[in-house]
Amino acid sequence: MRRLTKYSGRWMLAAACLCLAFAGCDGSRHKTFSGKTMGTEYHVTVVTGMLSRTAPLQKKVEARLAHINAGMSTYMDTSEISRFNNEIGQDQPFAVSKDFLRVAAEGMALFRLTDGAWDGSVWPLMILWGFDRPEQQRFVPDSAEIDQVLTCVGYDSLQIDEANRLVKKTPCLFLDFASIAKGYGVDVVAEVLREAGVDNFIVEVGGEVYAAGVRETGDPWRIGINTPEPGAPVDRVRQVVALSDRAMATSGDYRNYFVIDDRTYSHVLDPRTGYPVANGVVSATVVADTCTFADGLATALMVMGAEPGTALVNTLENVESCITVRRTDGTYEDFWSTGFVAQ
Repeated sequence: MRRLTKYSGRWMLAAACLCLAFAGCDGSRHKTFSGKTMGTEYHVTVVTGMLSRTAPLQKKVEARLAHINAGMSTYMDTSEISRFNNEIGQDQPFAVSKDFLRVAAEGMALFRLTDGAWDGSVWPLMILWGFDRPEQQRFVPDSAEIDQVLTCVGYDSLQIDEANRLVKKTPCLFLDFASIAKGYGVDVVAEVLREAGVDNFIVEVGGEVYAAGVRETGDPWRIGINTPEPGAPVDRVRQVVALSDRAMATSGDYRNYFVIDDRTYSHVLDPRTGYPVANGVVSATVVADTCTFADGLATALMVMGAEPGTALVNTLENVESCITVRRTDGTYEDFWSTGFVAQ
């Protein structure tokens, strides 16, 4: 655990390091391409080696990302997740794609690991609190409404049968993979790049990252952790982490929230209580072998809180975290797992 009493110049200097990881890779042996996916953007930088053209590679990447989005977007009526939510009844088996099945199974593992702090069935709560659409008018629901919706929440009501089909054991179960799908997208892009023979690269989707190998200089990739303040630009960085063959994901409460009667309500909801988290955690960063796991666990740590979350991470192999808490006096306190290293 490390206490920070204020922002220091060190964190501002770190922003330059973040630029080196992406925009600074303009050398002859680096190539970068990007595009839109999952309601956000993706960026890929590769150390080219013998690779002379990235256009065919980008085409493969975008095809895979489009397939994932078509399966897991709750904003597409024809997506797999929308059809499961709106058309499938209780105990009715639903055949899904390999990608969807992998994410659903990873969610089950995260749900058990975090004692329900990560829950891929919070969509009814997101709707109730008005976080399902950015233009929604926000209000605080009463406790009776929350209790009623909670009867539909519980990822343990999802099962995978012997034919690898999904089955809902609660008729009103709705799935939402927003807290894990971008991380899975990162992992899939990394697979595409490796299959193409690219060993040194960095992939980012909506802020979630996987870095493979090293940069042209032989140094690890350097990834910044954003300052957890409302309105902070993406290049305002508090900490920088060196990554090589590792994933990193950050969850925060400072981008999507509303304020009523001087109280702030975050979009990060505790699926066990039905209310936005109010434990002081403003940011949670996880470094792990896969971005799918890092993405989901970062969300869970926001819900669990700094000390319980750090204690859990310290029991996991090849997983590290930094959880940031904003104190009532406006200062920040970082809770680092035993192996977390920032520069």
